[in-house]
This record gives sequence, structure tokens and C-alpha cells, in this order.
Amino acid sequence: MDIVFMGSPDFAVPSLEVLAKNPVINVKAVITQPDRKRGRGQKLQPTPVKEQAHLLRLNVLSERDVNHSQFLDLLQGMAADVIVVVAFGQKLGTRLLSIAKYGCINLHASLLPEYRGASPIHQALIDGREFTGLTTIYMDQGWDTGDMIYQETVPIAKSDTFASLHDKLAVIGGKLLEKTLLAVEEGRAPRIEQEEERATYAYKIDKNKGLINWEQGAAELANLVRGVNPWPGAFTYMHGQLVKIWKVTPCAKNSAGQAVPGEVVSAKQEDGLIVQTGKGQLRIDQLQLTGRKSLTSREFLRGYQLKTGDRFKDNNE
Repeated sequence: MDIVFMGSPDFAVPSLEVLAKNPVINVKAVITQPDRKRGRGQKLQPTPVKEQAHLLRLNVLSERDVNHSQFLDLLQGMAADVIVVVAFGQKLGTRLLSIAKYGCINLHASLLPEYRGASPIHQALIDGREFTGLTTIYMDQGWDTGDMIYQETVPIAKSDTFASLHDKLAVIGGKLLEKTLLAVEEGRAPRIEQEEERATYAYKIDKNKGLINWEQGAAELANLVRGVNPWPGAFTYMHGQLVKIWKVTPCAKNSAGQAVPGEVVSAKQEDGLIVQTGKGQLRIDQLQLTGRKSLTSREFLRGYQLKTGDRFKDNNE
């Protein structure tokens, strides 16, 4: 089975590895996004998929616009049986979707039709879901609307953050994609229409998603912290300084007298840093000031003076 693989970020790397190592799958080319400037030095960096493709000694093409006619002619000349798309980062046009014998097959990190869109892993955690999953689909012009092939449910551990869940799904997704392609080649892959009335959307996450609204409940905020760790990271303000919040635990105790949301109700070494929310209290276990290293709350309280009654806010005033 001849395939063209289209992908860019870390999430797509395990899929590429699995497919490239399968003896009946021939990766004719890997298409990825162009190198981009990253880091403090703003040096050009290849995508993780490009780096892995070079290690696997595969043919790699970096393309800014995969719908350009010249590129489409090149792609058509490859005569691939299927084009595999995993977190590629560009919208595919009508001609591209129909170039290969079996069309384009996508791996999506949710149990479609739930969480269509750019941020399904973030949103499942932010929503406090106990499980999520992966779906392979035949791509069409819609946004993750194509007919489904296979799905796999994946439990979400209480300790999972975006980073850990992302990595777990990426590995499982590679195996699901391999199973899908073999079924397609053998003519036994199902084609299951999505139930449109069940569709939900996970829109692109930006850095403001991490801003903590202390009026929300402790459980909701704990889910937010998990869902945006490590990017964009949950944050708040104290004494005019931005504070990143990396790990929290909802407390059994619900209130502290007349404490208002965001107010510190305990800043003792033995208790840790406990903050009132709109519903319940939240113990901050790990936090970080801008330009400083991440600290446990006990380490933080040894070097930064907070007291009962101080208040975290949603702005730097």
C-alpha cells in the first residue's frame, strides 16, 4: 500500500513511525509545514515530523500551500493509494481530497462527532471528562465531518495534564491508524456517518484561555489547570505580578468565613497555599513567578511573603 503522510507536530510522530515500520505500507513521501523561527534565538527549526522523517530516511517535502496547482500535480504523480493526515495544519482543497485512490484519511484526537476542531485534547480535560478517544475518518470538505472508520476510547486519569494525555493519545493513535489503513486496503473498513445532532466543537486555544476566573468553582479550575498545562498555562495575578499555576488540588473544605473568590485563606508551610474560589477552596501545589523557576507552594512561601487576606486577581492592577 503506497501512502503519502501529511503531518507536522509531535502528535503526528508516533503515527509516522508505526506506518513507516509496517512492511506492507510504503511511505512514498512525507509532507510537512515549512521550517519556522522558534525559541529565544529565533532560529529556523524543522517540524518534529520532518526531523523524524529524516531519521527514517524518508522523502520529505515542506510545503506552504498544499493546494497550489504545481504541488497537486507533483502529488498526483506519486500515485498514492491513500493520503494520511495527522495534525498537518492546512485546510485541504477539493482536488487534494480526491487525488489518491482511497482519498484522504485523518486521525482525530476525540470520539467524533464530539470535539471537532483544533483543541480536542485541551477541551476534554477542561470539561472534566473521564474518558476521551481517537477516531479515524475519510476526510471531506467539512471540519472533521467525514464518515468514521474506527474509534478507540481512552480513559483520562485524574493526574493527566494536556502533556500526558497528548502523548498517550499519540501512541494509541498510531496503532489505530495502522489498523485503519490495513482494513482499507483489504476492503473491510467500515464507513459510519457521523450523528450531526451530537456534534460539539473544540475551538483553537489561545493564551488567554489560561486566565483563572476565581469566581468559578474549585473543581472547574482544577480541570482548567490540567487542560492548559504546559501551554498556554493557567495564570493569575498577585500584587501586580503574573503568577503561573501548574498544579492544584480541590479541598474538602468549602469556605472560610467571609472570604471572597481569589482570597488567600491559608499561607502556612504545613497547610500549603489555599485559595477561596466561587465554590470550594483550591490548594495551589505548584506555581511560578515570571522569570523564575517553578516551585512547590511550600518552597514558594519560604521566599515570597503571602498572608491570609491577600487576593489573587484576573488583572495586574
